[in-house]
Amino acid sequence: MSDFDDLLQANREFAGSFDLGGFDGKAHAGIALVTCMDSRIDPLGMLGLRHGDAKIFRNPGARVTPQALEALVLGVHLLNVQRILVVPHTRCAMASATEQELRATIGESAGVDASWASFDVVTDQLDQLRQDVAKVRTHPLIGERAKVGGFLYDVDTGLLDEQV
Repeated sequence: MSDFDDLLQANREFAGSFDLGGFDGKAHAGIALVTCMDSRIDPLGMLGLRHGDAKIFRNPGARVTPQALEALVLGVHLLNVQRILVVPHTRCAMASATEQELRATIGESAGVDASWASFDVVTDQLDQLRQDVAKVRTHPLIGERAKVGGFLYDVDTGLLDEQV
């Protein structure tokens, strides 16, 4: 018996009606999205997109990390990405606590000292969004090759608000 039996069973049911085979892996709507890992966000649904339309990169706080930049460069040059959205959201845990508070919470939950851990909290969400969008726009392998915008997603209304 596996700790994942329920998920494997759900996967078998999913595979029974699977009709997404044969996709070429490109972003058919030309969209890439960097957003948070928060489960309140439906990246495709909030933009009216379907499977195969977009490349989605998720991480805590919707940050443009080196890994996100790598994914965006690949998307622009190999996967038909022409527009990039950076989309943090309201009521984000990464923008609602200090680094020290998160370390304390994680340490308490883990039962070990977490004072050494770095979680890259966001102290000013809109300023960070401006910085992250600028990072993408000025990247030498992206630059003018894609349109880049920064948006804030409201987890209570489902609406996007263009910020940058």
